[in-house]
Amino acid sequence: MYYAGIDLHKHSITVCVVDKDRTVMKRKRLMCINEAAIAVFFKELGPFRAVVEATVSYEWLIKLVEPLADKAILAHPGKLRIIAESTRKSDRLDAQILAEFLAMDMIPASYRPTPRQRDHRGLVRQRSSIQRRITSVKNRMRRIMSNYNADRRDLFTKAGQEYVSAYPLSAADRICMDQLIAEWTFFRHQLQSANQALIDFAGSAPIREQHQRELLRSIPGVGFVTAEVVLSEIADIDRFDSQKQVVAYAGLAPGQRESAGKSKELHIEKSGSRYLRWALVEAAWQLVRRVPRWKTIYERLKKRLKAKKAIIAIARRLLGMMVAIMKSGEPFSATHQPA
Repeated sequence: MYYAGIDLHKHSITVCVVDKDRTVMKRKRLMCINEAAIAVFFKELGPFRAVVEATVSYEWLIKLVEPLADKAILAHPGKLRIIAESTRKSDRLDAQILAEFLAMDMIPASYRPTPRQRDHRGLVRQRSSIQRRITSVKNRMRRIMSNYNADRRDLFTKAGQEYVSAYPLSAADRICMDQLIAEWTFFRHQLQSANQALIDFAGSAPIREQHQRELLRSIPGVGFVTAEVVLSEIADIDRFDSQKQVVAYAGLAPGQRESAGKSKELHIEKSGSRYLRWALVEAAWQLVRRVPRWKTIYERLKKRLKAKKAIIAIARRLLGMMVAIMKSGEPFSATHQPA
């Protein structure tokens, strides 16, 4: 059995093949555009296992190599720090380290989403990207009006837009404003299209996914968008053994520093999905506004931690509750509220 470590880049891959004793047997650099040559190289190896880091563009390579390999593994980039921290970093060395770790059965594996989970994540992230662009355009429109001391709360209503159209802006600002309005209109149509795509996607969900969607929506403050973000980013709740693992995956776990027997809680680690963190914080604000008991907990935390840390703590508890609900199959009730 051979063990192939693959260092993947945008235009090329570097492969190092070792045997069970970690002796280097082959090295090869191949161009990504030449998939046929890559397939021939791996076919000629004989029995082999392969490993590649879970970078953004790994899927095509895994699909190509997997049918030829005894096993193809995705390596977790964050846990392979020995490569990132190496002082002698090169593509050849990275591929060799991957191959050696694979031969020793020491690869920290990364989760590989199913095709449906990848599609779901893609739709949700596209919607999020459009929403950010809308927010950016609206902020720029407000800035122009603020320069004339003419901003108002209802700027993006029908009455507000009539007001903007009639306001005597300078010639340059009028050009900017008209183009921003055109961008805003375009992105609003894009958002409607993205929302409809997500609705259609949810309508074709298998029974288990649909049930989990309904469970999440039973929580006060968790609407359509939040539920879709949580489902798409977590992908499969069964891959986590505990609430603590999910919290760490979301990057909501506080860091710890310990010295001389004393420990200090640091800021959250912010690893994992920023989309998931954003959705949970937004949902946490809704929860404390709608449910008195959660509001009481938030106010108590705020006295000790200040507002920002307090809402992060609520988001962390909310995620734990989501995990419990999805694993139990029981909708939100008083039993799911924190002590």
